[in-house]
Amino acid sequence: MILKQISFLEIRKKLETHSVEITSSINDQTIFNGINSISNANENEISFFSNIKYLDLLKNFKGKACIIKKNYIKYLPKSCQTIVVNEPYLAFAYIIELFNNREKSSNGIISQDAIISKETKIGFNVQIDPYVNLLDKTEISDNVIIKSNSVIGPNVSIGSNTFIDSNVSIKNAIIRDNCLVKSGARIGSAGFGFDEKSKKKIQHIGNVLIEKNCTIGSNTTIDRAVFESTSIGEYSQIDNLVQIAHNVNIGKHAIIAAQVGIAGSANIGDYVKIGGQAGISGHLFIGNNVTIAGKSGVTKNISDNKVVAGFPAKDINNWKREIIKNKK
Repeated sequence: MILKQISFLEIRKKLETHSVEITSSINDQTIFNGINSISNANENEISFFSNIKYLDLLKNFKGKACIIKKNYIKYLPKSCQTIVVNEPYLAFAYIIELFNNREKSSNGIISQDAIISKETKIGFNVQIDPYVNLLDKTEISDNVIIKSNSVIGPNVSIGSNTFIDSNVSIKNAIIRDNCLVKSGARIGSAGFGFDEKSKKKIQHIGNVLIEKNCTIGSNTTIDRAVFESTSIGEYSQIDNLVQIAHNVNIGKHAIIAAQVGIAGSANIGDYVKIGGQAGISGHLFIGNNVTIAGKSGVTKNISDNKVVAGFPAKDINNWKREIIKNKK
């Protein structure tokens, strides 16, 4: 539950700003005191419904208003007001920002307790909190926020409006605009490479490239390339505790859940979804629009638009048939 008084006028303007079409008879001056789950919302709170699994909860909804598709209104109590949209979860994502008190805008203050190299270039309205360490050849663009105890550099460029949370380490990396890097992430260190017989370490002299509007989860590691770049495409969402090895290339709009491991030099296409604890072997090619189920072990290339599961990963329908057969 998040408590903060927000008027329906503010909600309507927020959605209209993001081109979300809404239909509602709620008065603009109506006040909501918070946003909560469908099961716990009270008479002064707003919630949303987007998953048919929770239909029984909808029938007993006690909140003041619900963000919902038109065809589910009939299941709501008559006392509940409605905000009708085509994509309730998307509308919820925008509305919760109104209730969330977490600061997203830079305060423009550079702490006296930060350590900043003379070779660092800092843009306009940058917030640098205490005990941040900015090393040589680092460039920070406008409106960036860097939270306490993070170490940035050397050889780092951070784009505008990017948020770097506390205890992050970034080196040898380019991070574009509007990215979020959560606490404890490690970006740009040398990868796991050595001559197998002698154990002689392989020097990594490439970098990491993270395109705009990406999220990198807490304690996720992304290794720098041997040459060129380990790359993450724009709008990709990387969960916590993910390992991305050297020379991996991930396309745009990827969704990668927690504890996934991707071995070196794997190439992953656009709009790929990877479930938690899946593993992908090195030097593989994963096509566009591929879905990999959680705990799958991918050992072969996957062509476009496939859904795979199991170990070794295979077409999910074949995998289901094998599971059923083995249970007999």
